[in-house]
Amino acid sequence: QVQLVESGGGLVQAGGSLRLSCAASGRTFSTYAMCWFHQVPGKDREFVAAISWSSGRTYYADSVKGRFTISRDNAKNTVYLQMNSLKPEDTAVYYCAADWSISFASRLWAYWGQGTQVTVSS
Repeated sequence: QVQLVESGGGLVQAGGSLRLSCAASGRTFSTYAMCWFHQVPGKDREFVAAISWSSGRTYYADSVKGRFTISRDNAKNTVYLQMNSLKPEDTAVYYCAADWSISFASRLWAYWGQGTQVTVSS
């Protein structure tokens, strides 16, 4: 069982940066792959980025490649999403999730946080 709590969301102007954090409980955090999805009202959750348990592999949605970076610190049970060059279309609720394997489909991730709002003004 893993419990996840996101933080770091907020309001930022276009072109600005934010760093999201996702703190996990449980001693087995380092064995899980981690990811970030985002969701806007009326739409399904969309894949943003994922990282393997060892940080050896990372994956990004095309829309965020070169702007966002996912990382993790297994000693701190935390995964991060550094978001640079933010655009108004990045506005969404951002969720972190954990599972034993990586998938681009939200339904295949077992554990979810409550989400944090990111709003990018133009």
